[in-house]
Amino acid sequence: MARQKGLIRLQGTIGDINYYRSKDGYMARENNRPNAQRIATDPRFQRMRENMEEFKRAGKAGKVLRIAVKSLLTTVKDSRVAARLTAAMMKVIKADATSTRGQRNVIDGEAELLRGFDFNANASMEGTLTAPFTATINRVTGELTATVPSFRPDEFLKSPTGATHFKIVSLGAEIDFTNETFVEDHNESAMFPCNETPTTAVSHVNQVPANSTHPLFLLMGFQFYQLVAGKYYPLKAGAYNALKLVEVSGV
Repeated sequence: MARQKGLIRLQGTIGDINYYRSKDGYMARENNRPNAQRIATDPRFQRMRENMEEFKRAGKAGKVLRIAVKSLLTTVKDSRVAARLTAAMMKVIKADATSTRGQRNVIDGEAELLRGFDFNANASMEGTLTAPFTATINRVTGELTATVPSFRPDEFLKSPTGATHFKIVSLGAEIDFTNETFVEDHNESAMFPCNETPTTAVSHVNQVPANSTHPLFLLMGFQFYQLVAGKYYPLKAGAYNALKLVEVSGV
């Protein structure tokens, strides 16, 4: 470590020297961080390479899932959903008890650990709806069903300020993480007013291939609108829309 002298104080890295400001003034030190070649070949970085491979695999799996549910995800505002989903996928991968470190994957992991994932951290399903609902997956028929009995919105739904109406949405997806392909089906209810009028019962059957050998995912959510001059306007770009993975069936 050396102290910088002269009229020009440097901050940043030049070559192998890192220039920085500390409580002791402007300092300089040799940059000892390992380069890419050393990380890729040095046996001492084997564990790091394994972690990097699995993190990359988690990021790719999260991206495939986000693309599969894009039809509903575009109505949800959460700038950190990709990072949060990657972290959740890492838990799935680490649950793989058959593959070696660095080779663990989503298929051999526990996809069910994704159950309960909220795609909007600012509007959770539990914080939006207190009425009961059911979510079922039938792998034999390929039917992914979300059912919400009739309820009074003024008692069981937390509507954001300015919302006059809402609708219930759901999506079922079959995802092949190996080939990065998917099949999805989504549904939405009629518009319901955010008042004391009870809703009609909602039952969405989202169809995916029967007897699937891939993980199946069922999402449910709420989208809020404001009625102005006979037209429904989405409320604040989806900032208050809830979307949750309510059921998951691995392989």
